[in-house]
Amino acid sequence: MRIGVVFPQTEFGNDTGALKAYLQTVEALGYTHLLAYDHVLGADLANRPNWTGSYELRNPFHEVFVLFGYAAALTERLELVTGVLILPQRQTALVAKQAAEVDVLSNGRMRLGIGVGWNAVEYEALGEAFSNRGVRSQEQMQLLRALWTNPSIIFDGQWDQVVEAGINPLPVQQPIPIWIGGYADSTLRRIATFADGWFPWREPNDAMAAMLEKLWTYTREAGRNPSEIGLEPRLDVNSGSPDVWHGFVEGWRRLGATHLCVNTMSAGFRSPAEHISALERVAQELGVVGR
Repeated sequence: MRIGVVFPQTEFGNDTGALKAYLQTVEALGYTHLLAYDHVLGADLANRPNWTGSYELRNPFHEVFVLFGYAAALTERLELVTGVLILPQRQTALVAKQAAEVDVLSNGRMRLGIGVGWNAVEYEALGEAFSNRGVRSQEQMQLLRALWTNPSIIFDGQWDQVVEAGINPLPVQQPIPIWIGGYADSTLRRIATFADGWFPWREPNDAMAAMLEKLWTYTREAGRNPSEIGLEPRLDVNSGSPDVWHGFVEGWRRLGATHLCVNTMSAGFRSPAEHISALERVAQELGVVGR
């Protein structure tokens, strides 16, 4: 099981020296990857009394591709993972170009986690449709892979058209892995047909085992082997004692998890140093140190 960390986007701040220290410490501790959440715009709640979203204007977010370009220069082994990029609110060809650039600058360490999101405010501001985002993301994945693996393509989709054009440079990975987040039945079918992995950020209980069995059924129906799809659950450091952490990891190990990400957000930490200290403690407990 590859164990990485969730970058504490909303709690880290803008100190570039602290960011450099964080990235290099995470790598030195033996963590295998850095996963970063994505949001472009936060809603101003002044005139939105019924807002129920997770993030709003006061929550800071570093732009993930720029962040990963910075991280690529400061690290040597960390895989760089979007978890998840809200793909349908972006131009597909531009995402292909940005992800390929990160892959080139990092010597093949990019993993593109995608989702369809929930924030209609962002979609409106970015000029993309919110209502058809799920089905549109399927076409986008096909176009991404075509652009990553061919110097020039002709693509005639329902929403995207590319006529005898391509990106240069192409990514190191052919193609960059695409993972998906979400739990709807339509999402599970999308994972089964199109994805290289899934982010199931829930407990390893009977309900999750049943959901996984459904996913594997859809995968076989799509003509694929379940072994082709990776699984990355998320361990929250504020979920309990180290015994709880070990139980979570072992539960997911039994369910076939290939990856794990350790999340230090929403645990009451007030500085980058406190986040790093928590990751040091988890690394010791889970045997990450010296991997």
